[in-house]
Amino acid sequence: MASEQHNHEGHTVPEVFDEVFWEERYRSTTAVWSGNPNAQLVAEASDLPAGAALDVGCGEGADTLWLASRGWQVTAVDFSTVALQRAAAKAEELGIGERVDWVHTDVVDWTPAVGCFDLVSAQFMHLPAQQRDVLYARLAASVAPGGSLVIVGHHPSHMHSAMDRPEMRGMFFTGEDLAAALDPAEWDVVAVDARSRPAIDPDGREITLQDAVLHARKLR
Repeated sequence: MASEQHNHEGHTVPEVFDEVFWEERYRSTTAVWSGNPNAQLVAEASDLPAGAALDVGCGEGADTLWLASRGWQVTAVDFSTVALQRAAAKAEELGIGERVDWVHTDVVDWTPAVGCFDLVSAQFMHLPAQQRDVLYARLAASVAPGGSLVIVGHHPSHMHSAMDRPEMRGMFFTGEDLAAALDPAEWDVVAVDARSRPAIDPDGREITLQDAVLHARKLR
């Protein structure tokens, strides 16, 4: 990736989320994330029958491990070898390693197989709008008939909170933004929402943030 990109408003967005950045971040600590699955994925996928799942940007694997523990066969994709190794080790420790296929690739340049996943999950995959639209179109195409697409990210209301990150403002989106890109003849929108969740700001204060949520089911 280039050292910087441009968002849909033409403003420069520093490229701080490339492979080198994440490799260094994961390598700098024993755990970047909590190890708990993302709450919105749990809310949307808990009642789905297990099948084939795609976890895009799986990181240290909390969502992948949660799905695999519930009987899903998961393809877990990330461009950090450190994170993938960490996640794979945990899967083996839990005895569910055979339920996961770990894929090292940059999802921006990767196209999943068309129409073969019963669940496609992308949790907090933030990219400039043009790249995001291309990626999410590929993910939507990879959902099998009757399958679910679950996308969660930071809502634009974040820019009015203490957690605002100016370099990411062009990467925030709403569930409505995502739903508008889906053909209503091919998709049933199960949930499109902005959901509140508690968080701790950089000064240690408790605040409330909103997650943008889309859950859509492919009709055909």
